[in-house]
Amino acid sequence: MTNIEKDLALRLPPDASRVLAERFAARAEDEGLVDIAYTVEDSPVGPLLLAATKRGLVELGFEGQKELDFYLERLSRGVSPRILEAPARLDPVRRELDEYFEGRRTRFDVPLDWSLSKGFTQRILRATAKVPYGEVSTYRQMAAKAGNERAVRAAGNALGANPIPIVVPCHRILRTGGSLGGYGGGPERKEFLLRLEGAL
Repeated sequence: MTNIEKDLALRLPPDASRVLAERFAARAEDEGLVDIAYTVEDSPVGPLLLAATKRGLVELGFEGQKELDFYLERLSRGVSPRILEAPARLDPVRRELDEYFEGRRTRFDVPLDWSLSKGFTQRILRATAKVPYGEVSTYRQMAAKAGNERAVRAAGNALGANPIPIVVPCHRILRTGGSLGGYGGGPERKEFLLRLEGAL
C-alpha cells in the first residue's frame, strides 16, 4: 500500500470501500456492463457462491469444496467474462435460500439459467429439478427420464457436475438400493439437506 493509499484509507469512513463498491456495481449494472453478478452468502451448509445472469441463477457453489477462482473461471469460460460482485441482483435467491433453510420454502421459484449444462447432462438436471421436496428418486430413474435408462453412470456424472445444487436438488437422487451415493458438496451436506426436508 502506497503512502497516498494509506492516507486515503485513514480519511475514508470504515464502510466507504463497501459503499464505493456498491455504487460501482450499480453503475455497471445500469450501463449494461455486467453479464454475471455474484456474491458469497453464509448458510447452514457453509458459504455459498451465488451467480446469476439476466436469465436467472446460473451457479451455486459450495465454498471450501473448490476455490472461488474455480467458479469465476468456469463462468468466464462458459458464459461471459463480464462478471462483477453485485449482491443486490442475488437478493431473490438469497431470500428463497433463507426460507428453504428455515423450513418455510419447499419449492424454488427463482428463474434458472442452464448455460453451464448441455445435452444429456442438462436433461438429467431438468428432470432432477422436478423431484418434489421431501421425496427421493434414483440415478436409474433420472437416466430413464433423460431418455436412456441404462446410462446410470452418466446420470451420476451429470448430477456430480450440477452447477446449481440445492435449487436443482441433486441431493434427492439416491442409489437404487437406497444408499446416499455421491454428492458434489460432500456426503455430510447431502445428508443434512435430506434430513432438513424430512426425506431421511
